[in-house]
Amino acid sequence: MKISQLKTIVKEAVKEAIQDELKDILLEAVRAPKQVIQSSTPQTKLPEQDKVKLRENMMGVLNGMRPGANGNISATTNDMPLQVTNADTASPNGQLPQGNVSMDQIMGLMNKR
Repeated sequence: MKISQLKTIVKEAVKEAIQDELKDILLEAVRAPKQVIQSSTPQTKLPEQDKVKLRENMMGVLNGMRPGANGNISATTNDMPLQVTNADTASPNGQLPQGNVSMDQIMGLMNKR
């Protein structure tokens, strides 16, 4: 018997043994009773005072918006601090849109890195 033939026989025998074992393992896993894992996250309720403040904040934002033609509330460009236009902002003669942005806001954005 040549060594290559012996290797082939051993490989086939090992494959068969592994397949039999895997088959047994899979059957055992399928037949085993399933454990139901339940996880619960603790839910903390907001105090009533915080709920009222949250509702007032949301209503304040919603009241500032106008209902659209379909009755849904939508924000318009008039609600935004900067007006976006198709003005030239990239050329040497270009200008940025007019708006109300304070230096504190700009510095706040730059310091958030």
